[in-house]
Amino acid sequence: MRVLIVTAVPAERDAVVRGIGATAPEVAELPVPGGMIHRLSPVPPAGPPLTVDVLAAGVGPAAAAAGTAAALTAAAVARTPYDLAVSAGIGGGFTTARPSPTARPTAERPAPAQSAPARLGSVVVADAIVAADLGAETPDGFTAVTDLGFGTVEHLPPAPLIAAVAEATDAVRGTVLTVSTVTGSAERAAELLRRHPRAAAEAMEGFGVAEAAAAQSVPALEVRAISNAVGPRDRAAWRIGEALEALTSTFGTIAPLLGTWTLEMEGTRQ
Repeated sequence: MRVLIVTAVPAERDAVVRGIGATAPEVAELPVPGGMIHRLSPVPPAGPPLTVDVLAAGVGPAAAAAGTAAALTAAAVARTPYDLAVSAGIGGGFTTARPSPTARPTAERPAPAQSAPARLGSVVVADAIVAADLGAETPDGFTAVTDLGFGTVEHLPPAPLIAAVAEATDAVRGTVLTVSTVTGSAERAAELLRRHPRAAAEAMEGFGVAEAAAAQSVPALEVRAISNAVGPRDRAAWRIGEALEALTSTFGTIAPLLGTWTLEMEGTRQ
């Protein structure tokens, strides 16, 4: 079993490596186009040997997609393809209660399920990875690119793996939004929650990782430790150190699980 974990910046990569390396010392550093992979070999509780490669690919969905695609392609050419790609790092959490639905639920259109608020220092595992700002502004508001007849805006991680990670870490399950511009106002945060009632976190790389993985038929997962609340940028309230520590702890716990889940792909939903 081979797993590729992609972060944005070296601090996130190092946090992941520290967590996995607590029980599986780093084996090697290997160059790939545009970056350096840190390889570890944790011992799974059952099943085949597990190799975990960790790569800091850069900030934003484009850099994440490019770095992921390069690593996946290099592995495929070497006939050692990856079985799973994971987007990991810190992110913003939707820490407040959700707004009430604007439309009254009916039997034909029930109210959408909502995820629990994600407090600072908590961990979120994505049950949907969504490109939240991929589309067009119209006189009626934002329109997703799929409503324009193009592309994809959502990837669904494997349900058994989501369940295993959430149970092992007490993580919040919910939608993780990928944005190219981080939210900086209460108004935009509210608008994102209106469009995505199950949103638990916001980050900048998950959809890029998932899109590159889907192109090579590799399932994807996203795990985020919450460093700040989505909304007005109050740097004094950020808890980056605490979030990085949570990321380390999480990957120390889940690394062996990454090689033991059963693949039940649920595909891509538009």
